[in-house]
Amino acid sequence: MINLEQVKFISIGFGSVINANKVVAIISPESAPIKRMITESRQKGTLIDATYGRKTRSVVVMDSGQIVLSLITPDTITARMQQRNGVLENE
Repeated sequence: MINLEQVKFISIGFGSVINANKVVAIISPESAPIKRMITESRQKGTLIDATYGRKTRSVVVMDSGQIVLSLITPDTITARMQQRNGVLENE
């Protein structure tokens, strides 16, 4: 059974949230290898597009192998994760 007190959700824009405990990487989408990864994920059916038609600013890789596209920058998502964990930027 999942203990909801341990699950930490992070907003990635437009009311969409991800489980912060399941994030493997937060990547900028500009490079060719990342674009290929997005294309392959779309073809396999493991892509979650949470951009609502806006420009993709970050690619979130989940431990399940799913790829989540977000319009929020990687820095903003990271800052939200750190705030949620009680980690300060200066630490």
